[in-house]
Amino acid sequence: MQTFKTKAFARFAAREGIGDAALYEAVLRARRGLVDADLGGGVIKQRVARKGGGRSGGFRTIVLFRQGELAFFVYGFAKSGRENLRRNELETFRLLADEYLALDRTGLSTAKAVGAIIEVQCDD
Repeated sequence: MQTFKTKAFARFAAREGIGDAALYEAVLRARRGLVDADLGGGVIKQRVARKGGGRSGGFRTIVLFRQGELAFFVYGFAKSGRENLRRNELETFRLLADEYLALDRTGLSTAKAVGAIIEVQCDD
């Protein structure tokens, strides 16, 4: 399963000390059906632990997800920073999911080449 993060999400993850291993673990949980919240339209919310802490008090990530195929980390926030997404934000993520999850190999390669997405590195 190919897993990516957007350029904006990569900046968030670096600032908060969220490594690729934590992102990969979140996708593995989703692949096993352990989704924290299915927001519909290919959008899920997965918790990611803070460094030295647990997932419950950590970060929430918005992932564009197609089981067994693709995952894109597109947004993250601290649980202490906000409760949830606004309706218009969710609609935007669903539209984004339509576009990102429809990318073929050429589209993915192009997006990677221009730096729009970065592949999550895992030691699987």
